[in-house]
Amino acid sequence: MRRFVWILGLVCMIRAIPARAAELVAEQGGNTVQPATVQPTKTLIEQLKVPRGFKISVFALNLGQPRMMAAGEGGVIYVTRRDPGDVVAMWDLDADGIAERVEPVVQNLPDAHGIAVRRGKMYIATVRDLFVANIRKDGTVGPVRKLIEALPEGGRHPNRTLAFGPDQMLYLSVGSTCNCCMETNPESATILRVDPETGDRGVWARGLRNTLGFGWHPKTEICWGMDHGSDWLGDDFPPEELNKLEKGNHYGWPLLHGNNEYSDRIKLPPGVDLDQWKKKSTPMTLGYTPHAAPLQMAYYTGRKFPAEYRNDAFVAMHGSWNAKPPVGYEVVRIRFNKDTGEPAAIESFISGWLLSANQQFGRPCGIAVAGDGSLLIGDDTNGVIYRVEYEGEKNK
Repeated sequence: MRRFVWILGLVCMIRAIPARAAELVAEQGGNTVQPATVQPTKTLIEQLKVPRGFKISVFALNLGQPRMMAAGEGGVIYVTRRDPGDVVAMWDLDADGIAERVEPVVQNLPDAHGIAVRRGKMYIATVRDLFVANIRKDGTVGPVRKLIEALPEGGRHPNRTLAFGPDQMLYLSVGSTCNCCMETNPESATILRVDPETGDRGVWARGLRNTLGFGWHPKTEICWGMDHGSDWLGDDFPPEELNKLEKGNHYGWPLLHGNNEYSDRIKLPPGVDLDQWKKKSTPMTLGYTPHAAPLQMAYYTGRKFPAEYRNDAFVAMHGSWNAKPPVGYEVVRIRFNKDTGEPAAIESFISGWLLSANQQFGRPCGIAVAGDGSLLIGDDTNGVIYRVEYEGEKNK
């Protein structure tokens, strides 16, 4: 009898383990190249390539592995760290472009990653949960409480990101659990729409492998997001996608990439009609270098950069591991048509962290526009937050 009970318990535990979908792509295309990390020096930082008239400097140091950033009231900047699982606040007290006060304001949240600040509240996403806390007038943060739980398991893409839409709802990116598979959880490989008061949620957009950087254009209020293309389909395919994100749309992953293109390296699942899949899939609007790995996105709404940059977006390209030669390790600008608000091009804005195929001294990760109009860029390998300002005639 005891043996029967033991076996029954074992069966129940096995059934409780989430089913892992089978990969559709074998590791047969592309290369593994991971440049070693070297420490940033004054000389290395000075050789970073920025457009004429711009200057890049160090805002904060020794932050470990800073990930996503958000700008708060009064000039405070917040950044998440998955390990030790906290949110660090940074204050530039004397407006000299350097953070003099740096301290954790939220602690004991393992895998804290996504962050959004709105109307005196801070929202923080971990792998499986979403938390909310009140922000005090001095920029510190009160106790956190859980708003939602039981998000899909992390798998290959456990890092959730957050952004508020013009409808005042909170949008939460849930990456895929795999490289290329038919997900078993309907919330995986999606963006969820969350009520920030009640935590009620629903799937807003599907077929997105890992859209960490997304947000609404300040003028048109159209949502644009950068999605990661699948690995092992070749050094030069698929492109990183800029998608026009709309309610109810499907964006093709895992079977279609870029302009609804199919690779014969993908094993078509039984019973799936590729033509029908294509009919329901929305192709990308613009593409960028395959495997560059887009992370956080921020629209430039400040007034210190030249007018031509206003309402354009900046995206941190974390850098490849599945391409030869390695690519990314830069910050790009998404240039929007000032009349129509449509994206016109994706172009490099800051480069130089990649020193060679074998070395890099920074992987851009988080990005935010500070209250003073500067652009802040986090490097999660050396723990640096960089600050970009426009000096104009001073650099000519």
